[in-house]
Parts: sequence; C-alpha cells; structure tokens
Amino acid sequence: MKKVFVRVLSLSAAFSLIFSALMLMGCSKKREKNLNEPITKENLCVGFVYIGSINDQGYTQAQDLGRLALEAEGIKTKYVENVPETEECEKVIRELIDQGCNAIYTTSYGFMDWTIKVAEDFPYIKFAHCSGYKRAVNVSTYFGRAYEARYLAGIVAGMKTKSNKIGYVAAFPIPECIRGINAFALGVQSVKPDATVEVAWTNTWFDPNLERQAALELLEKGCDVLEQHQDSTVSQITAQSKGAFAIGYNVDTPEAAPKAYLTAPIFNWSIFILDDVHKILEGTWKSRAYWEGLASGMTDLAPLSPLCAPGTQEKVDEARANIVNGSLKIFKGPVYKQSGELKVADGFRMNDDDIWNMNWFVKGVIGTIPEN
Repeated sequence: MKKVFVRVLSLSAAFSLIFSALMLMGCSKKREKNLNEPITKENLCVGFVYIGSINDQGYTQAQDLGRLALEAEGIKTKYVENVPETEECEKVIRELIDQGCNAIYTTSYGFMDWTIKVAEDFPYIKFAHCSGYKRAVNVSTYFGRAYEARYLAGIVAGMKTKSNKIGYVAAFPIPECIRGINAFALGVQSVKPDATVEVAWTNTWFDPNLERQAALELLEKGCDVLEQHQDSTVSQITAQSKGAFAIGYNVDTPEAAPKAYLTAPIFNWSIFILDDVHKILEGTWKSRAYWEGLASGMTDLAPLSPLCAPGTQEKVDEARANIVNGSLKIFKGPVYKQSGELKVADGFRMNDDDIWNMNWFVKGVIGTIPEN
C-alpha cells in the first residue's frame, strides 16, 4: 500500500507539473500574440525600473518626470522603485511584463545585463536602457550629454571659488563619471586656470552617510565649492553646514541648501522618452544609441541662484551658445592628461567613442582612478 500511495503521489505531482507548464506556455503564447498586435495608445503600457525613489530629489525623480510626461498624454505606465542592481532587476522586469507592459525602460547602469537577458526572451517587447552600451534588435540605449552641462557648471564653480580648490563627490570610477569630472574641470579652468578639482569616490549612487563623509573630507582640505555625481542632496547640505557652496545634479534643488546652492546640471528625460514612445506608436521604432545634449534640451543647467558670482550668467550664456552652435568643442585640443602629457593635440578633438569610454583625468584634477 505504501508503494502504491507513493506512486500515486508521484504521478499526481508529475501531472501537476505538466499542467502548470502547459498553462504557462498558453499564457506566454497568449501574451506574445497580444503583444504582437499593433501597439496603440489604448493597449500600450510602459514600465519603468528605478534604482531609487521617485521623491529622491535626484536621479530617479528626474527620470520619473519622463514617465509623468507619458501619463499627461494619457499613456498607461507602471513603475517599481528601489530596485537593486542584482538579479532582483531581472525579476522586476519579468513581473512588469506579466502585468502587461509592452515597453520597458531600465534606468540605471547596473541594470544593463539583466535588461539584455530578459530582452532575449521577449523579442516582441521594446526595451531601452539608460547609460549602458549593450544593445539588441529590441533594446536601445539612451543618455544625455551631461558633460556639456557639467562644463557650464564648472564655469559657475570657477567664478565662485576663492581658495581655487573645488571638490567633487563622485559615485563610481566609470567613464560616465570620469568624463563629467573632466568636462567640469575644463569649465573651471576656462575662468580660473589655476584652480584644481579634487575627487572623492563613494562607490555608490546613493548612500547619504558615505556622501556626507566624502564631502566633509573635501571641505576639510580647503575646498570651498562642491560638485557631485550622486543621487541625493547630502553634498549640498554638508557644504552649507560648513559655510561652503555647492552645485547639485539631476534636478534643480535650491530648497535643499538655500545658503549654499548655486545651480545644477540637469536632465530632461522626457525629451527622449516621449520621442521613443511616439515612435513605438507610429510603428517607426528601431534600436538606437541615443545621446543628445544642450542643443536638444536633453541636458541643461538649472537657473543660477543669487549666490553666484557677478558676471557668471554672462559667461555661462556665452559658453552655452558656443556649445550649441558647435564652435566650442569641450574636448578639443590641446587637452592634457593629469600627468601633463598631451592627450589631444591642438586642432584635433575627441570623437564620441573616445568621450564615451574616457578612463583618464585631465590636468588639474586631483585624485586617482582605481583599476578594475
């Protein structure tokens, strides 16, 4: 009897597994059929995977403004906040697909490989990954030329500093951060040739304690203006607590540190997201590497606060106009490496691939780039 009972249980379990598999296959085929139908405003649902909170006063809040722009047009959206750059990202993407999303935007560098992995299983869904470099037939990449706005922010910092020492609280030693630091330093040097920019790495996009510690270290070294590549406003608040000044990032946050805040390089993610979703609806969507800057409005510099030095607005306006009309190329030679070695000869300029993959500091930057 015991053997018969075990055999019955085994057969029951086997039938259960087969039934579940058939049901999943049926659901998958049904979903694929539905998603292969022409996408209209009525059946489109756009999913967003966020590394932080939509109220973080930083990167994720800026990204979410793009989602809200879709909502304003009557397009359905879903989102998940505070997703780590681990296999949890894959799980979240698949859950959004199960919930009916047929276009998905993954908004952090560390989501790249998970996005590519899931995209292979769902070729009928459109994906876009922010700040990465891996693409597929159904996966685009998108980012803004933040380094252009960083250059303008450097002018603001250079005009304001009295000590000629500027600090930079930076997340990870990856090209995205490095080219921003370099452009910022060149902007500083355009108005204060002898000023330096010292870098403190936190190795995190968002950790208020680590950001505060890095900011304090830079302030204790005599830096009187701080810039940041972080997702919180802690660097700005810390600068204010020490009587220094600060430049933000991602969104305009004058209320975070009103006695310190000067301006911020910002993103207008809706420029890309609206364009991308409209292409889906028009049936003209194709995988692409989107990288636009000041000319398109994708990146910008937030309004200058009254704390900025006299004459700063004029300097910023002149540089902005020259970047937009093409007469000012930020990484046009002569550009020197941190060691003093000539990197870009006079009359030559770096191409997009070289800028995108930048892994060296310009002259005037203090700090090291750890080897991977």
